[in-house]
Amino acid sequence: MMNRPYTVCHIFSALDGAIVGNYMYAPETTAAREQYGKLRATFDSNAILYGTTTMLDFCDGYVSDLPKSSHIARNDYIAPHTEDKYVIAIDRRGKLAYSQSFLERHGLKQHIIEVLTKEVSDKYLSYLKRLGISYIFAGQSDLDCEVTMKKLYELFGIKRLVIAGGGYIDWAFADAGMIDELSLVLAPAADGERQVTVFKRTDNSKNAAISFTLKDVQNLGGNAVWLRYKVNNAKN
Repeated sequence: MMNRPYTVCHIFSALDGAIVGNYMYAPETTAAREQYGKLRATFDSNAILYGTTTMLDFCDGYVSDLPKSSHIARNDYIAPHTEDKYVIAIDRRGKLAYSQSFLERHGLKQHIIEVLTKEVSDKYLSYLKRLGISYIFAGQSDLDCEVTMKKLYELFGIKRLVIAGGGYIDWAFADAGMIDELSLVLAPAADGERQVTVFKRTDNSKNAAISFTLKDVQNLGGNAVWLRYKVNNAKN
């Protein structure tokens, strides 16, 4: 039995592998984008995880001008909350700004969990506590994906999780063996821009490829395709 969530990386991609760019706004991709959103509900997850850059689409930008704070011990903090759905932000040094302790999308409230390293400032920890946002520590200066998953499972009871970008976060968790399945919706478009792709290596990545086993292929209509793969390096 795993001591981490069963994790699906669910991505909307251009045919050239890009996950951001002008292709997203082509009229021909509208149907594919709609299908991508609907398919996420089929994974029966109770949490979704974003990298810092992707989370900017849902939070209040970057934080600034925080008041000084006394020292706060680097202990995980579970804020009081009633939500049983979660949105998780990978925010190593504490940059993201919020106005409340949850995100509300499509009538659903999701409690915010920040994933930090121990290099985060005391004033940012104080800021999160004032807002009632939970946070966990996973690494001294760089993200420890395995610790992240274990804590999400043990502290919050997250059994099934969706990772939805960006490319660096997708690769970091896959590289660590923390992704079980890749769900890839291919839009019928490409723009050739130099953009972040589905997977993007960091300086700390292993120098190794990851293989996948095809589980299913579906025609979504509108010239879009849904590919599902088992990730072969996933750790039990």
